[in-house]
Amino acid sequence: MKTKHIFTLLLLVAANMLLHGEDVSFRAQAPSQVIAGKPFQLTYTVNQRARDLKAPDFGDLDYIAGPYTSQSSSTSFVNGKRTSTFTLTYTYTLMGNKAGKYTLQPATIRVDGQEYTSNGVRITVLPPDEEPAAAQGGSTQQQSRQQETGSVSQDNIFMRTIVSKTHVHEQEAVLLSYKLYFAGVDVAQFTNNTKIPEFTGFLKQELEQGEIQTELEHYNGRNYQTATVYRTLLYPQHSGEIKIDAAQFEAVLRVQVRQQVRSIFDDFFGSYTNVTKALTAPGVTIYAEPLPKGKPAGFSGGVGRFSMTSEITGTEMKTNEAVTVKINIQGAGNMKLLKTPAIDWPEGFETYDPKVTNNFKTGTTGMSGSKSIEYLAIPRAAGKYTVPAVKFAYFDTQDKEYKTLTAGPWDLNIERGAGDKEQEAVVQNYVGKEEIRQLGTDIRYIHNAEPQYRKSGRKSYSRTTVVLCYLLPLLIAAALFVIFRRQIRENADITRRRYKKANKVAQKRLREAQRLMQGTDDAAFYEAVERAAWSYLSDRLSIPTAQMNKDNIASILHDKKVSEELIAEVREVLSTAEFARYAPAGDNAKEELYNRTAELINNLENSKI
Repeated sequence: MKTKHIFTLLLLVAANMLLHGEDVSFRAQAPSQVIAGKPFQLTYTVNQRARDLKAPDFGDLDYIAGPYTSQSSSTSFVNGKRTSTFTLTYTYTLMGNKAGKYTLQPATIRVDGQEYTSNGVRITVLPPDEEPAAAQGGSTQQQSRQQETGSVSQDNIFMRTIVSKTHVHEQEAVLLSYKLYFAGVDVAQFTNNTKIPEFTGFLKQELEQGEIQTELEHYNGRNYQTATVYRTLLYPQHSGEIKIDAAQFEAVLRVQVRQQVRSIFDDFFGSYTNVTKALTAPGVTIYAEPLPKGKPAGFSGGVGRFSMTSEITGTEMKTNEAVTVKINIQGAGNMKLLKTPAIDWPEGFETYDPKVTNNFKTGTTGMSGSKSIEYLAIPRAAGKYTVPAVKFAYFDTQDKEYKTLTAGPWDLNIERGAGDKEQEAVVQNYVGKEEIRQLGTDIRYIHNAEPQYRKSGRKSYSRTTVVLCYLLPLLIAAALFVIFRRQIRENADITRRRYKKANKVAQKRLREAQRLMQGTDDAAFYEAVERAAWSYLSDRLSIPTAQMNKDNIASILHDKKVSEELIAEVREVLSTAEFARYAPAGDNAKEELYNRTAELINNLENSKI
């Protein structure tokens, strides 16, 4: 027993060493935006056993409750390696009553006698929604109507077009964003029916969107969840007013609907439907001022703020030794449009195309980075030379004036030296835009012997065969064009395509229901049967999802001269499937409902609705 206790103690000590072997992490976390009058939580998390938490002064934020402590630990074995984790969390409940920005100083905590400090937290308290009493009553009635019809108000979801500037100079970057605002609705996804304008008159540089994040924003007296769904940088290519057309988006919303025929379970389970909502981001006009007159020599369209550095390999050298000049232009602006400055090398220098290396990055403030140029030349004659200065002119968007950056000039003293082989090695070590290699001879020998001709042995074809070889592909192409054009026309008619495929889709879902019927998941089976019936009726009768209910279906079937017995059967099957989802019956009832649904769809097909 004594040995067993010692072994247990050693295990505990080893576990403690593993647990405390990692670095201590102590972090504070809270929402970046909250609404005045609504509580929120501030948490402090440490990955070690700790004590003596000292929270900062909450200032004008009201303290509601806390700290509540919770802890969790886990141990895992991966490839024979044991890993243990531990988390200790302290939670405070706070509330801001006054709109504004608040900064909470770091908290401190002690781990194994050593004090650790968390990060600070910045919180923006937004004003509450501004809704007078009369407006609130109207809003409630409007919400009730929306629940009955499945519609969504323009006040609850809309798009904005946001530009960083409306007055800029030519080639000055403008950040354009399309931002979604929504409140009281759930946005499931955006469809592919998105139409972004062409941005005629601009050079476009799209920004990587990444994962879309939502945040609160107070706009026009109301708090909305917002998400930026598209961003791009635009560079005006000419002066004057440049109009950007409206953008079109389509979102799928999940909306709670009150059905006209209700069951007793509607009070306990909400009935939801997906509603497709067309959204328009309004157009905007950008005014681009022309660049001032008096453009300096060397100006090639650069707009922004730049700096330039240069270096040369040496000024004292021998003939056939390479001279390298390196120039680096860095800054922010229309970096991709910057032209490479030219060096006017003295006569007697053999020159090569410059090697250009671009290192650009694009952000919300525009494009920034560096453009590095490496020039290579080889002097072929001794003497004293001057390499003229390299000038780079641009328009400074901050100072609103032209500026010229200068590198050089450079005075070179070239002495005579032998080195054809040395020169060849230097050139081969230079990696430029084109490969440089020396041929064994300058001029290839010209073959001047009398040419000899011989028959190739190829077969000749008749004129008719040649004409058919040209005509047949044209006939095939014309036939394919007619076929594909007909398919495109049919695919463009979404309603007709859904009508034609309604039975095929319903049969596929019935097969899925038949598979589920053999299992134990009754709810999934009844949901599959109900979805097969509803989707078939929606596609076959061309009824939008938001308007799907038994009364609308019965009315349309009646207009199509469907018998009253079949209409009654439609109502009965839909009601039975809906009720059975929440009060499943036995296996016999499942089989009976499946057969009735399959027979109903078959009868509707035969009635040629």
